[in-house]
Amino acid sequence: MTAPLRLAFAGTPDFAAVHLRALLEAGYPILAVYTQPDRRAGRGRQLAASPVKELALAHGLAVRQPQTLKAPETQAEFAALAVDLLVVVAYGLILPSAVLDRPRLGCINVHASLLPRWRGAAPIQRAIAAGDAETGVAIMQMEAGLDTGPVLAEARCPIRPDDTAGSLQERLAGLGPALLLDVLARLAEGPLPAQPQDDGRATYAPKIDKAEAWIDWRDSAPAIDRKVRAFNPAPVAQTQLQGATVRIWTGSVSAYSGTAVPGTIVSTGREGILVACGTGAYCIHELQLEGRKRLTAAELLNSSGDRFAPGAAFER
Repeated sequence: MTAPLRLAFAGTPDFAAVHLRALLEAGYPILAVYTQPDRRAGRGRQLAASPVKELALAHGLAVRQPQTLKAPETQAEFAALAVDLLVVVAYGLILPSAVLDRPRLGCINVHASLLPRWRGAAPIQRAIAAGDAETGVAIMQMEAGLDTGPVLAEARCPIRPDDTAGSLQERLAGLGPALLLDVLARLAEGPLPAQPQDDGRATYAPKIDKAEAWIDWRDSAPAIDRKVRAFNPAPVAQTQLQGATVRIWTGSVSAYSGTAVPGTIVSTGREGILVACGTGAYCIHELQLEGRKRLTAAELLNSSGDRFAPGAAFER
């Protein structure tokens, strides 16, 4: 029987933790876990551990949180592990050649897109915002370029019309672990065929900037709907009304043939707050006023209806 591969793992968010948990449940020896340094989060801005760190500590694994992997001492520490393979899932740090080339079988990455589409940090959000009909999970052999390595395996997943980044990530997290375990089992038996990526078809998914969350009501209603879904649960699409920030959590595209200026509230009711767009209209179902909790449109209209009266206009 082939001995299990000796692994190191590098990842940070929940999506990565799901894959680490699958490796632990499958009995793989994890010699060390790399994750990003603790970050300040929440209203109190307290230092918080990543989901991967929390899971690793709960299982007694060695956790390392370097600011960079470029330091010679960090690279020497990694080399001393003498792992067969490094598994990387949404880690967030660049792996230099000294790390990529050290494991016996190299490094593999679990990426939440069908490469070469959406290379980069935010493939799930970018796929929804672009209106893609399909995405998936790809496992690639890592090389020096940004998500450019040859693909070892992939699993495909449709993007539903009501998918948010949160719901789509959950479904992709259901595909990735099984695909990863299958790749590892086959790698233990010998080299796998790998499909080189077509760089000419590549698109890029840069990290989401909070400034992108502002809604431009001159956009079409479908484009605004995609933005709202892509930025749910974070950073959450937002607009302004009477100088106050309003976060838009959910909504839907509605038919509208009027001539109201984009951003104008056309009507309100139990179904939501209907807003004119550059093309069509967008019906807001759930929203959140600055400093208050998330509410349905009907709940908010009961408490702040005057502010959202027809004729009022979102400022941006």
